[in-house]
Amino acid sequence: MSLLVRNGIIAALGSTGLLVGCLLGQATGGLAPSTMPRVGKVDDRFQSYNVEMVEVTGGRFWAPYPKGAAAGSASSATSSNQTVLPQSLSAASEDMFAMRPPIDLYDARLRKMAAALAPAYVRVSGSWANANYFHDSDDPAPATPPKGFNGVLTRKQWKGVVDFSRAVDAKIISSFAGSDGVRDANGVWTPAEAQKILAYTKSLNGEIAALELFNEPNQGVGTGQGTPYNAAVYGRDFKVFLPFIRKAAPTMVVLGPGSSGEESSTYRMKSEDLMATSGPGIDAFSYHFYGARAVRCSFRGPEKQTSSAQALSEDWLTKTDQAEAYYRKIRDQYGPGKPVWLTETGGASCGGNPWNAVFLDTFRYLDQLGRLAKRGVQVVAHNTLAASDYALIDQETLAPRPNYWSAVLWRKLMDATVLDAGSSGSDSVHLYAHCLRGTNGGVAVLAINTDAGAAHELAIPLQADRYTLTAKDTMDTRVDLNGAELKLTPGGDVPALTGVPAPSGVQTLPPASISFFAVRQANNAACRSAR
Repeated sequence: MSLLVRNGIIAALGSTGLLVGCLLGQATGGLAPSTMPRVGKVDDRFQSYNVEMVEVTGGRFWAPYPKGAAAGSASSATSSNQTVLPQSLSAASEDMFAMRPPIDLYDARLRKMAAALAPAYVRVSGSWANANYFHDSDDPAPATPPKGFNGVLTRKQWKGVVDFSRAVDAKIISSFAGSDGVRDANGVWTPAEAQKILAYTKSLNGEIAALELFNEPNQGVGTGQGTPYNAAVYGRDFKVFLPFIRKAAPTMVVLGPGSSGEESSTYRMKSEDLMATSGPGIDAFSYHFYGARAVRCSFRGPEKQTSSAQALSEDWLTKTDQAEAYYRKIRDQYGPGKPVWLTETGGASCGGNPWNAVFLDTFRYLDQLGRLAKRGVQVVAHNTLAASDYALIDQETLAPRPNYWSAVLWRKLMDATVLDAGSSGSDSVHLYAHCLRGTNGGVAVLAINTDAGAAHELAIPLQADRYTLTAKDTMDTRVDLNGAELKLTPGGDVPALTGVPAPSGVQTLPPASISFFAVRQANNAACRSAR
């Protein structure tokens, strides 16, 4: 029996409660939006994004794969890229990296797209920030960085960050340099560079809302040969940093340690080592997470490789839970009760895999947000807004990718209050629920059907507005909303995304689809204005 016939019968015989109940019971699972319990609350800027520091300054960053190279493995990616994967980053070919000019944060189209995700945080950091020199002058910047640094950030560039932050309602998260250029004769970190950038930010009436001392200190901080880096050095650095920042920026959220990769790899430093030596002082525990290394980094070992064929699997999607549990255990030991922030994440490290730019990765993107909100993670900053293959927006054309459209829908519908949606009754259908943004008592439900071979059914006892994302092919860079392709307007504006009426009853979730349901009449007590 088709969906339309099912809904027609329910509408015609709705006064016969028993028959309605029996029909709803035939679906894979049923929802109870009116009674879904509250399980927590996330930051209002929960869904956030990164703009890498090297984007701001310009420099050598991960090159996008050739168009159409949505390869499924390291070997096929090699064929698609027509290059040989190197044995190390030091031997990396120019096909892996590309020089890029500074991003134009005044671009009207980019700002419109970023504003559609507001309120958010924009994290301006990354590995390149660890050895950046701030040229605190309006005079021309030096042609080469001063000794002890690898890059130069100008006043004009940082003003662009501050102006962008203000224009699109994205508060700034950042980090400081930790290289030899900011260390004294004994190798101890000094706040010389930090003070300069804080003072200039203040002169612009701007603010850095939150900060990790360094980017991913467990992997070293670009200190060069002068300062061998270990956990003891980090602890010493942090104990210099903390009193400085409490005085210089008393309202700033101190994040830490911001480690990456250790949950599934062996690094010489781990978060517990860093937290043990730095002592108390963080306001929120932060970590970074990538479920895989991109195929361009397969030379680092096979243990974190994945393929497009695994993108809808439970094994892949549950990696988010595993990493969060790993880091939460460390938080519980060294910072019990502190909020948890995921300040850098994406489909794969090293700039992303080819399929991170297509509809297939949207399942990971939204499933990750749903999982982490339910687990109480306060902020999730996706890497990146508009650079390389894991970006929400194509860096060359500024065309929104499927993940961008999913981000807009999340922002439109999912409030900060997190609910328990219950079980769908199928491992292939993942359910998440929040209060409906802007609607007193309303509930927003996210239903992700990871089954590419079959439709599933979901019973909803109330009328809803439905927003279903599909693609003609999961490897497509385009995405349809309720059957119509999503596009910016000719003027570069983000269109109003509207749902279609979904009557109470059984709803069909197409194969490999993502559906949001806005249940405005749920009258959920946890979602009323007094909450």
